[in-house]
Amino acid sequence: MNALCGEAALHPASRRGERAGPNPWLIALVVTLATFMEVLDTTIVNVSLPYIAGSMSASNDQSTWTLTSYLVANGIVLPISGWLSAQFGRKRYFLVCIAAFTLFSFLCGSATSLSALIVFRLLQGFFGGGLQPSQQSIILDTFPPAERGRAFGIVAMAIIVAPVLGPTLGGWLTDHYSWRWIFFLNVPIGIVTLAGVALLVEDPPYLAALEAERRRAGIDYLGLSLIVLGFGALQVFMDRGEQEDWLGSPFIRLMGLSALVGLAGAAVWLWRARAPVVKLKTLRDRNFAIGCLMIFATGLVLYASAVVVPLLAQTVLGYTSFLAGLLLAPGALLVIATIPLVIALMARVQTRLIIAFGFAALGLALFYSWRVVPDIDFSTLLLMRTAQSFGLAFLFVPISTITFATLPVAEQADGTALFTMFRNLAGSIGISAATSLVTERSQAHQAHLVPHLTPLDPGFTATLAQVSAFFRSHGFTARAAADQAAGWALQALETQSSILAYADVFAIAGAVSLLIVPLCFLLDRSKGSAAGGLPH
Repeated sequence: MNALCGEAALHPASRRGERAGPNPWLIALVVTLATFMEVLDTTIVNVSLPYIAGSMSASNDQSTWTLTSYLVANGIVLPISGWLSAQFGRKRYFLVCIAAFTLFSFLCGSATSLSALIVFRLLQGFFGGGLQPSQQSIILDTFPPAERGRAFGIVAMAIIVAPVLGPTLGGWLTDHYSWRWIFFLNVPIGIVTLAGVALLVEDPPYLAALEAERRRAGIDYLGLSLIVLGFGALQVFMDRGEQEDWLGSPFIRLMGLSALVGLAGAAVWLWRARAPVVKLKTLRDRNFAIGCLMIFATGLVLYASAVVVPLLAQTVLGYTSFLAGLLLAPGALLVIATIPLVIALMARVQTRLIIAFGFAALGLALFYSWRVVPDIDFSTLLLMRTAQSFGLAFLFVPISTITFATLPVAEQADGTALFTMFRNLAGSIGISAATSLVTERSQAHQAHLVPHLTPLDPGFTATLAQVSAFFRSHGFTARAAADQAAGWALQALETQSSILAYADVFAIAGAVSLLIVPLCFLLDRSKGSAAGGLPH
C-alpha cells in the first residue's frame, strides 16, 4: 500500500492541486495535433500516387515506394519509441520528432526526383513513428485516471477521423492544386504544434529517474537489430506483396522469411533480456494484453473498411476519387458526435460491456454491408459505411482507457509504444489483406461463374439473346449486336465477380469483429471513471 501511494504521489496527474499549470485540455489538443498530422500522412498520399508518378516520369509501381518507405521507417521506430524517449528525454524527443517531421514534410513537397522523395519519406516516417507513443504518454501523465476517458476522446477523433479524411483531402488538394500540397499542409500544423509543446508540456519528475535507469542499462544492440530486421521486412512484405505476386516473388519470400526470423527472435530475446530495448513483459498485465489485442482488431477492421469502400466506389462503380472519399465523411462526423455519448456511458456502464457492444455493432454493420450489389446507389453505400463507423465510435476510447488502467507508471512508456505499434501494424495488415482478398476472391468467383457462360446454359442464352436484340433495335447489324452482347456479358461477369469479392471482405471483417466480443468479458469489471484506478 505504501508503494502504491508513493507511486501515486510521483504521478503528475495526482498532484494537480499542488500548483497551477497549463490547462490540461490545451495540452491534450496540442499534442493530439501531432498525432493527427502523422496519421493523416499514412493515407493522404494514396490517391496522389499516379500524379506523383506522372510528374516525376516514374511508373506507378515505382511511386508506391513513397508509401512503402514511410511505413517501413514508421514500423521500425514505433516499438522502440519508449527507449528513444528515455535516451533523450520525452519532451526533447517529442520536440525533435515534430520539428524533423515538419522539415521532411516540406522537403517531400519540394522534391524534384522520385529517389529524393523516397528518402525524405523514409526520414519523415522515422521521426513520425515517435509522435503517437509520446503523445499517448503525455495524455496519461497529464490526466488523472477519472478524466482519461474524456482525454482519449480527443485522441480518438484524430486516430479515427484522420485515416478517413486523408484520401478525401488528398484527392481535393491534388485535383485543385498539386500533390505537393499534401506535404506542405503539415508545415503550418507542425510549427503550431512545436510551439505549443515547447510552451505547455513538461516532463514529470518521476521520468528523470526512470530515464536515467534506462540509460545506465546501456543499448540493447541485439534487440534493436532484431526489431529493425523484423518490422522493416514485415512492412515491405505487406506493402509490396500484392504488387509482387506474394510468395511467387523471390524478393517477397526473402522479406517474409526475414520478418519471421526477426520477429520470432525479437520476441524470445526481449522477453528474456535483463534490459531489453522494449519491455515485452508489460504484456503480463491482463488488461493491457487484452487491450492490445482489441486495438489490433479495431485497427485491422478500421483500415480495411476505410480502404475497401473507396476502392469499391472507384474501381467498380466508377466514382471519382473525391466522391469516393465523401462516402467516408458522414461516418467520421458520426464518430465525433458519438464519442461524447460513449464517454458519458463509461461513468455508468462497465467499460467491457461498452467495448462488447462496439464490436457487436461493428460486426453486424459489416454483415449488413454483405448485401452490396452491382447497381447499389450512393445513399445506400453511404448508409453502409456510416453504420460501420457507429460501431467504431464505441471502441477506441473505452479500449484506450481500460488498457492502461492497471499498468504501472514505470511501464507506461513501453506500454504506449506497444499499444500504438499493435494499432498501426494492424492498419498495415488490414490494408494489405483487404486489397489482396479483393483480388483473390474476385478471381475465385470469376472461375465459379465462367462455366455458366455457355450456350448450354438456358439462362445465359436467353439473357444474351435479349441483350443482342436490344443492340439490333438500336441500329446494330446482327454480327455487331452479337459482339456487343458478348462484351456486355464479359463486363457483367467482371463486375459481379468484383462485387462478390467485396462482399466476402465485409463478411470476413464482420466475423473478426464478432469473434472479439467474448474476449471483452476477460477485462476488468470497472466502469470508465474507475477503470483507471491507481497503477499497481
